Amino acid sequence: MTTMQTSKDDLVRHAEQQMKTGLSDNTWTDLQKLALTCRILFEGGHDSGLAGQITARGPQSGTYYTQRLGLGFDEISAGNLLLVDEDLNVLEGSGMPNPANRFHSWVYRAREDVNCIIHTHPLHIAALSMLEVPLAVSHMDICPLFEDCAFLESWPGVPVGNEEGEIISEALGDKRAILLAHHGQLSTGQSIEEACVIAMLIERAARLQLLAMSAGDIRPIPPELGREAHDWISKPKRHGAAFNYYARRTLRQHSDCLS
Repeated sequence: MTTMQTSKDDLVRHAEQQMKTGLSDNTWTDLQKLALTCRILFEGGHDSGLAGQITARGPQSGTYYTQRLGLGFDEISAGNLLLVDEDLNVLEGSGMPNPANRFHSWVYRAREDVNCIIHTHPLHIAALSMLEVPLAVSHMDICPLFEDCAFLESWPGVPVGNEEGEIISEALGDKRAILLAHHGQLSTGQSIEEACVIAMLIERAARLQLLAMSAGDIRPIPPELGREAHDWISKPKRHGAAFNYYARRTLRQHSDCLS
């Protein structure tokens, strides 16, 4: 097939078709993928003691899986996750969930398209959040967040009340991620893989932003090109391939998380 005279639109469509057959899906269970995500995030600098939660919708409406309070992300395995309802009553597993999971319940209620939520306080996101400035998406690699990262500029306090759940879910709107001033980040996905990749990406974006701000003024990218890159990179197969790579890399040190 000769493609040197093929239009960009046709090349994009051809590549998308190739991805559907050329990129393999994984066979892990949701519990294993959640445990893998915790270990991936730990290795990606998202650990902050016991702060942060990850959840994914459970088998019944109004339920979701989450980690047990008292365990760090590097200690989460498929076998020690909890199943809770939206009132944080434990339905399966031993221990208690993080009380801050309450605002996840509000996001799930507001967003039927969201099946996984990741909330963390990684170093560069936390530092950027102290400046009360929104995320600047001005590099190709982070364009999945172009016009897709909300900003909550005021801190409502620790998110253990229903008020914080309403505030955060409303501020998130229809975006996939949000930067929370004086707090951290929240990433969502239609799949666990997507949420994991977005969470890894937003911390890299914050690190890039802080480096760029220290050197000069960040210049914006053309909106039409940002949207093009957003849609090109934001494909389920690409999210799956990126997650599988992170998982392979992480399993070299964290093989116990699958048990």
